[in-house]
Amino acid sequence: MATKIKRRKTTKQLKKSSLSPFNIYWEKKNYYLLVLGLIVTIIGFYFMTIGPWNSFSSLVISPIILFIAYVIIFPLSIFLRKKSEKEQAPQMGRQETEVDPGKS
Repeated sequence: MATKIKRRKTTKQLKKSSLSPFNIYWEKKNYYLLVLGLIVTIIGFYFMTIGPWNSFSSLVISPIILFIAYVIIFPLSIFLRKKSEKEQAPQMGRQETEVDPGKS
């Protein structure tokens, strides 16, 4: 009996079948946080340009604002995502049935 030969997918079929990973994890709030991080970064660099190089805004305010943008807002926009129902269900069931080992 003859064996069936598998046909390769064309590039158009591959483009249709592959999805961007950002569509799965990124929601509207992630994009808002990313834009907020860009705005806060621009404000931080603006404060750095005000006055002479040794002014209070250049040495104190600007680094604090940039730290908030780079260390807090940008990572939040990347890693923050809503837990799906599948992830929440096992955790809730486990919490109700397990007893803390230190308590009797």
